[in-house]
Amino acid sequence: MPAEFLHGLTRRTRTRRSNRQLGAVLAFVAGAINAGGFLAVQRYTSHMTGVVSGIADDIVLGQFALAMAGVSALLAFVTGAAVTAVLINWARRRALQGEFALSLMLEAVLLLVFGLLGANLELFVDVFLPSTVLLLCFIMGLQNAIVTKISQAEIRTTHMTGVITDLGLELGRLLYWNRSRAGNDRHRVLANRDKLGIHATILGLFFVGGIAGALAFKHVGFSATVPIAALLMAMAAPPLWVDLRAHRLGRSSEEDDVR
Repeated sequence: MPAEFLHGLTRRTRTRRSNRQLGAVLAFVAGAINAGGFLAVQRYTSHMTGVVSGIADDIVLGQFALAMAGVSALLAFVTGAAVTAVLINWARRRALQGEFALSLMLEAVLLLVFGLLGANLELFVDVFLPSTVLLLCFIMGLQNAIVTKISQAEIRTTHMTGVITDLGLELGRLLYWNRSRAGNDRHRVLANRDKLGIHATILGLFFVGGIAGALAFKHVGFSATVPIAALLMAMAAPPLWVDLRAHRLGRSSEEDDVR
């Protein structure tokens, strides 16, 4: 059952339910990486609003080195999102089952790289600290683009501003008092309970992931990235294995034809 569930999260054929399940899992992952990453490098890397504001402040204050560091983080996030788009469209063009799994596998590998770099921060702080920040920004851009692409921008997992805004809107509709049922139905205000539920779930799992990530980094350090990477690999492996087997079978058939 767990294997079937994980396979369903990343298979090429999508449903609304599988999109939301994947979004929920990745919200937990993003919360863990963001909170744990802050303990590791003293920076939040999943949302770019603060980064862009920081760049503006640093330019006004004449702190151009810090401004350039912010620009680098922003570019890393954008590059991660661009890489996801390239991988998805490349796989889609070839009708691969791992259309969405490629980016998740890349994210898992990069998390392990982050753990390796982080373990050596004390030895080469000047080199590895900026590298780890940029790597986390790239990973967050990579992941956010995956869910955005899959859900047609309905679900976001690495920043909660839009999620909380939509949650507030639906709560406002839920609490609104419609005076009379006999009034014009066009003016009735009704909450989208389905939307309310998914946004509450995403927010809750991001928060729980943040607690788990912070505790893990606090107690075991950069080794905390290993179970997160393992989860992503378990999600990405089934469709990628199907593509690998199909590729091998195709090559075997071509070799037989040549013979």
